[in-house]
Amino acid sequence: MNAFRFRRTAVAVTAATVLPLALSACGGSDDDSSSATDKSKSSAPAQAESSPAMADGPFGPGCASVPKEGAGSFDGMAKDPVATAASNNPALSTLVTAVKKAGLVDTLNSAENLTVFAPTNDAFAKIPKADLDKVLADKEMLTNILTYHVVGEKLTPKQLENGTYDTLQKSTLTTKGSGEDYTVNDSSKVVCGNVPTANATVYIVDTVLMPKA
Repeated sequence: MNAFRFRRTAVAVTAATVLPLALSACGGSDDDSSSATDKSKSSAPAQAESSPAMADGPFGPGCASVPKEGAGSFDGMAKDPVATAASNNPALSTLVTAVKKAGLVDTLNSAENLTVFAPTNDAFAKIPKADLDKVLADKEMLTNILTYHVVGEKLTPKQLENGTYDTLQKSTLTTKGSGEDYTVNDSSKVVCGNVPTANATVYIVDTVLMPKA
């Protein structure tokens, strides 16, 4: 994404530089060249301002709860592999506990190019406590559920608009939406999306996903 923004900026700067030179070479007067230069300079910022920046970073109402600094911030999470990054985000502490109980920390941290749909603590709280305790105590069931939240490729927001993806659990999930409004399996809403970690893109969701039968 940074490379895309750099190329876009480079094009705007090149246009602002080449255009006045070309007009000058055509034999215009100094006043005309100056006027053309001023117009070119004034148009460059307008191009930059009109360019969409939404997909360049995290988005969604849930992003407001992410720490502004430290290991749990967006900058901090981008430096760590996904399981470690999640452990530094207070809103994902239940997920991290589940990942540890399932023995998936090393698996997630060592994999490359993942997308993780990460349920918040509130998402897990929607599950009746007796049922959640049962799942946490059953490693096979827990692993089945957690790996259903992981896709073996990095997905951009654009790819979530209408997609069906294979999960590490070996079944599929579906995504729909646009802009900053996306859902997974028509039930789990993305509350903070496009969060980068060292080896994955994270979409924080408000409902735990259940594998399809």
